[in-house]
Amino acid sequence: MRCLILICLSFLLLGFAGCGPGSSDQEKKAGQAEARYLTIKGSDTMVHLISAWAEEFMKMHPQVELSVTGGGSGTGIAGLINGTTEICASSRMINTKEKELADARHFNPQEFKVALDGIAVIVHPDNKVGALSLAQLQDIFTGKTMNWQKVGGADQSILVFSRESSSGTYVFFQEHVMNRQDYTPRARLLPGTSALVQAVSSDKGAIGYVGLGYVREAAEKVKAIKIKSPQSAEAIAPSEQSVIDGSYPIARPLFLYTNGEPQGTAKDFIDFALSAPGQKIVSEAGYVSMKR
Repeated sequence: MRCLILICLSFLLLGFAGCGPGSSDQEKKAGQAEARYLTIKGSDTMVHLISAWAEEFMKMHPQVELSVTGGGSGTGIAGLINGTTEICASSRMINTKEKELADARHFNPQEFKVALDGIAVIVHPDNKVGALSLAQLQDIFTGKTMNWQKVGGADQSILVFSRESSSGTYVFFQEHVMNRQDYTPRARLLPGTSALVQAVSSDKGAIGYVGLGYVREAAEKVKAIKIKSPQSAEAIAPSEQSVIDGSYPIARPLFLYTNGEPQGTAKDFIDFALSAPGQKIVSEAGYVSMKR
């Protein structure tokens, strides 16, 4: 099920329908703030963050109505190119094929890095495995390792959960953890992060991955394990600090895209996201701020 969040605020009317007989149409228009509508579509990982930004932005701009929709980074980029969204939220950079399609349609995607994120590998809380290397993860998600006993766990089959292919997190994990190898055919692909958290929390043999912003709120349902890279002497837990200092090996930037230089409300929103108050929301939502 695609994650869909619609955040709406009614128009702010400074005039009243029952104006006196002497009120002109011009006076009525002057007493009514012009309503503005903005659509933001894309990364399911970023939905919580975008929604938090949108809520605060609309308090500051009560004449603005925002629609925030998840569905995956690929869906958002396609929406931007097709002209069905004004801002795309993406947990990966736009790829060459998408750039070529944008060029063919005379679109000019502009990129804004708005936050950082770590990808946490999650298991059931009862799973005694507390750490895995990148090589072990690669073997698990490609299907070479199919039992937890092979990596220090119980004698139990591993059930792999993944985001679907339209997800930027799916692509990033495949490129940076799996060395571009295919996911195991046994992997169960889920359309949303919340569904993935629920699936892992319901099966003791399960493993999956989610953005760092989801780990804190799901702490009682799943366990985030430590990850060891070839360059590290120890396994590192996913956290804001380990993403900032570069010690956590599965981390990435998060982006907003517009068609050309943003104007009007779109520009105001991106400026807010990058402002000190906007970056404070990044940290509060469990992501990693661009501000140091």
